[in-house]
Formats: sequence, structure tokens, C-alpha cells
Amino acid sequence: MTDFSAPVADATANWVDTHAPLWARPYLRLARMDRPIGAWLLLMPCLWSAALAAGVARDLSHLPVTLVLFAIGALVMRGAGCTWNDITDRDLDGRVERTRSRPIPAGQVTVEQAVAFLGLQLLIGLVVLLQFNWFAVATGVASLIIVAVYPFMKRVTYWPQAVLGLAFSWGALMGFAAILARIDAAALWLYAGSIAWVIGYDTIYAHQDTDDDALIGVKSTALLFGENTQRWLALFYGLAVVLIALALWQGSAGLAGYLGLATFAVHLGSQVVRLRITDSPLCLRLFRSNRDAGLVLFAGLLVDAIVRASV
Repeated sequence: MTDFSAPVADATANWVDTHAPLWARPYLRLARMDRPIGAWLLLMPCLWSAALAAGVARDLSHLPVTLVLFAIGALVMRGAGCTWNDITDRDLDGRVERTRSRPIPAGQVTVEQAVAFLGLQLLIGLVVLLQFNWFAVATGVASLIIVAVYPFMKRVTYWPQAVLGLAFSWGALMGFAAILARIDAAALWLYAGSIAWVIGYDTIYAHQDTDDDALIGVKSTALLFGENTQRWLALFYGLAVVLIALALWQGSAGLAGYLGLATFAVHLGSQVVRLRITDSPLCLRLFRSNRDAGLVLFAGLLVDAIVRASV
């Protein structure tokens, strides 16, 4: 008999394990509700873009609702992406120590049940997306192409983190699409900067699995960079800061925005200095700390938007 209470190896003692109904636990784990960090990281570019776009518009009237919808959308669509990832990776996950206890390889959920759950999440995501203007709706739908192909990239390239960056940074376009019904140059610079940021933090995350990945033939930037990871991380984090600075300049951001970016940069720099690629618990902590880095940048952009709207 399948034990629905059995936790996932790298996500124990969370609210899903302790409070969720037994029948719901495998589905909540599929959607990574036991590990909300991914939803936070997906949300960050959305928050940055919405705040910067509101500053460009000098109008905060649409910002609160937009932020709430983005938060709901990020939670649901991150869950959908993880469910799709688990469906496509079910055989690989069964061969990796950290992931073999996930719901599908552990037998807690069938593939058919996972597909049905994926459809439900996509339906909820569509309902959220339809609250925006039609330009934003079309922009959001376009992201599904990247989300669909991402799980297969680790089989063919050492740069799956770059494809993840394309997907996880899409929110940098969505804020402008939702608030201004267009995509400005500032949004494109923000998108590029976010991609560099994602490559950096997901490389840190991937260092948890390098031994297993090498054995089963899965590729990653962690394997590609190896002992030179800190140098590459400094490059991508530095590039992220420069590109986001260009976004702020293009969007005529004020002092508060740049102060937020400066604090963001210091946070990223501390990750580079502290990183030890053989220390998996440290890699996980540094990866998770990017939520705080993203929130600091958002706070600066939000204050800047408020200041500009009041002038």
C-alpha cells in the first residue's frame, strides 16, 4: 500500500507533511507547495517589472491588484511547471537520491493523475491571466512554449539554466504588459538581467546534484563550470546588476530604485564569496537567500514608484 504520508527527501517537516490531508499531500508536493521558494523566485521579476512600470506611468492605481494577481499566478504556474517537470523527469528522478521520493517515482501519484492535476493548475492560471488586458494575456500565453521545453534541455545541453532563466524571468515582461499594455526597452533590459540572475542562482542549486547528474548523464551549468563556479557566478551576477541598472536608467528610475539595486548587488556578491560547491546545505541556503535579494530590489523600485507618482 502506498504511503501518502512519506515526505520528499529534501523537503521534510513542512506544513504539507504535518497539516495537509493525506490524500492531498502528493498533489501539494507535485506543485511544490512544501517548498515555496520557487514561487517566490518566479514572482520576483513580476514584482520588479510591475513596480518599474508603475513608476514609468507615474500611476499606482493598478499596482495593488496587479501585484496580488501576480502572486496568485506565480504560485499556481510554478506548481504547474513543477508538475510538468516531474511528469517528464519521472524516470530520471527515480535514479537521483534527492528526487526519488517525489510523488510520481515514489508511486504516490500516477502519471494520469499528475496530468489531470496539471490541467487543473493551468486552468486556474488562465483564469488569473484573463484578468489582465489582452496584450498581457498574449504575452503570458507565449511563455508556455519555454516552460514546455525546459525539462528536456538538461538532456541536450549544459545550459538548461539559461532556458530556465528565459522561463522564470518572463515576469519582467509581464509587469509592463499588464500596467502599460506594451513592452518597453526597460522591460527588455530587466528581462535580460533577470535571466543572468537565474542562471547564477540555479547553478548554485544544481551543485546539490552534480554527482548523481554525472552518473545518469544529466547536464547542468554546475557540471560545466565545476571548480570555476565562483568565477562564473561573479560574471553572471555582475551581468545581472549591470543589465538591471540599464533597465532602471531606461525607465528613468530615481534614487530609491538604485539604492535597492545596490543592496541587491551586495547580497549577490556575498553569495559569491561564501559559496562552497561541495557543501550542499550551504548551496541550498544561498539559493534560497535570493528571495531576500529580490525583495530588497523590489522594495527600492516600489518606493521609487510611490515617489514618482506623488510628484
